[in-house]
Amino acid sequence: MTEDFETLRGYEPEQGALDGRVILITGAAGGIGRAVARGCGRHGAQLLLLDHDERGLNSLYDEFIAERWPEPVLCPVDLGGVGIENLRQVADAVGAQFGRLDGLLNNAVWMGPFTPFEHYVPQTWGHVMNVNLAAPFFLTQWCMPLLHKAPDPVLLFSLQDASRAYHGAFALAKAGQRAMVDMLAAEYGPESIRPVRVMGIDTGPVETHGRRQNYPGEDPNLHPAPETVVGPYLWALGPNSAGHTGLVLARKTGNAG
Repeated sequence: MTEDFETLRGYEPEQGALDGRVILITGAAGGIGRAVARGCGRHGAQLLLLDHDERGLNSLYDEFIAERWPEPVLCPVDLGGVGIENLRQVADAVGAQFGRLDGLLNNAVWMGPFTPFEHYVPQTWGHVMNVNLAAPFFLTQWCMPLLHKAPDPVLLFSLQDASRAYHGAFALAKAGQRAMVDMLAAEYGPESIRPVRVMGIDTGPVETHGRRQNYPGEDPNLHPAPETVVGPYLWALGPNSAGHTGLVLARKTGNAG
């Protein structure tokens, strides 16, 4: 199969491909994170679901139980306000319960309001950078020993090309995530004594609650639903992406924000 976004949109793992894989997903309560969690659960993965939205996590848990998918572990954590040591506690809890981590998807996102550069508020800067850059950096750092204990570890980032006007700290944080993909792919490549597959996925604009908040006047039918962009994530988190690292799968779109 060709490793490009559009080809992989219809991807479905073979039966049992994700069975028993321990995967931590941040931003799991809604949008892309929820859709990916459902896809992974449907294919037998053991999931840890992290989000600040406890109600969303609980409703997702109920769905897993109703579908008889593996019972997920809920991690109600606000990445915007949590300290670095708290992220270490998340990793410690994963290690204590499962002993390893087969996949980590850094997907949580918070954009903040569109703001001209000269009016950007420091408090917004701090919150945006915590959610979108500091948290994925340090959560990944604390989880790396658990990834090393897995036979086929995957580190995945939900990326976004946000380098445009009024995006403030969000543009810088997302550029930082893209740099992390390159940096970590180089550090943990196939020649490393402890290789980890490192990849990024940029879905382009998707119709989510966050999208509606930031673009309230936009036609809700303009962009795809989260469920339609899950294929590349399932491919990246499963065994069929073996041999690929540093790869970024991006949906080709116009400059739609």
